[in-house]
Amino acid sequence: MDSSAAETHLIETTLDAGVLTLTLGAAPAHPLSLAMIDALHSAITHAADNPEVGAIVIHGPGKIFCAGHDLKEIAHHRDDGDAGRGYLKRLFSRCGEMMQALTHSPKPTIAMVEGIATAGGLQLVAACDLAYAADTATFCLPGINNKGFCTTPAVAVARNVARKDVMEMLLSGDTYDAQWARETGLVNRVLPQAELHDFVRSFATKLAARHGSNVADGKRTLYRQLEMPLEQAYAHATQVMIGHFMDRELIEHDRERWG
Repeated sequence: MDSSAAETHLIETTLDAGVLTLTLGAAPAHPLSLAMIDALHSAITHAADNPEVGAIVIHGPGKIFCAGHDLKEIAHHRDDGDAGRGYLKRLFSRCGEMMQALTHSPKPTIAMVEGIATAGGLQLVAACDLAYAADTATFCLPGINNKGFCTTPAVAVARNVARKDVMEMLLSGDTYDAQWARETGLVNRVLPQAELHDFVRSFATKLAARHGSNVADGKRTLYRQLEMPLEQAYAHATQVMIGHFMDRELIEHDRERWG
């Protein structure tokens, strides 16, 4: 097992059997401060280019997976000459870039959720390819309760669930349980808390052992074709599929198996 710290107080990184686990620091809330966002973005970007990494797990341990943006940090910048506008522009722009890097990473990305994922924390879950939750997990878009609206978190969440489900979350600000999240498509599975870690570790290890270049192509193709008209989507996916079958390792595999 290879373990190292990247900005130890912000993220702990552990690489084991091809699975890079990014454990959020700054407990107990694990807030998305500007420094946390930058540390996550850096770790995700470096993992994309690391051949030893086959899958990425995002984990916020404890009762709070991630509480979203650091409201104290935002309040501090209210004393800036522009009342924080410049800081907010940096914060939300860099957060959006980090979330896109997570979604578009060539490696499968997995959220492991034990506690509450709220606002930008839920955005982090939704930006991952896969999400697995303990039966103790809860989910919330509470901006409206604080005279705001979770507009940027909704970008990721609305790409996971139906329009009326995300609108209910946004307009109510209510907290939803893990079973609701499973039924609406926010998470892939709900497991007993005692089984969550072992399940995610085993599943991520399986994904990490796949043929990495075709996984990267397949991920990229799925996200692209979902935005295309049906005919264009088939044409695009067909070209990528042909490329997979012309992969040298797959050619040799077919010859050995069927030749």
